Amino acid sequence: MEKKKSDEKIILTKEGYETLEKELKHLKTVKRKEVAEKINQALAFGDLSENAEYEEAKNEQAFIEGRILVLEEKLMKATIVEEQSGGNSEKIHLGVRVMLENLNNGKQIEYSIVDSVGANPSLQKISFESPLAQALIGKTKGDEIELKVPAGMVKYRVIDIKKKEVNSISS
Repeated sequence: MEKKKSDEKIILTKEGYETLEKELKHLKTVKRKEVAEKINQALAFGDLSENAEYEEAKNEQAFIEGRILVLEEKLMKATIVEEQSGGNSEKIHLGVRVMLENLNNGKQIEYSIVDSVGANPSLQKISFESPLAQALIGKTKGDEIELKVPAGMVKYRVIDIKKKEVNSISS
């Protein structure tokens, strides 16, 4: 039997899970009240047929309710993985920082491999689901990978692997 996409577990770190929980709480306790007030204010203007404030508030309400449903589903399907802390690591996995050398141009770059919630490429945080992270998972210091990108093939060498400096988490 084929597994439906809606049945899939979502891998999150404890930090990623807590980020989603915090956003959900904010949406339910703060944003819902704010949008309800906007709707009530817009209703006070009377005629709803040409009430742009009312339409805008209703659209915002729909967005917030949709986001709440998405967050609740993600949290319900979440599997929390423990990040190991401190020192060096033998193999690349979720939660490590990895120093790479681009063998095409000699430049070095460091990435943290994080869950999808923590991903932010501009801060050198890549999702473990990204093509680069997938190519790196399980590799060790000195290993080389090739990655197809829109501009062609890029070759990287793993220079260093460090575990993220976090407190140990037991779930």
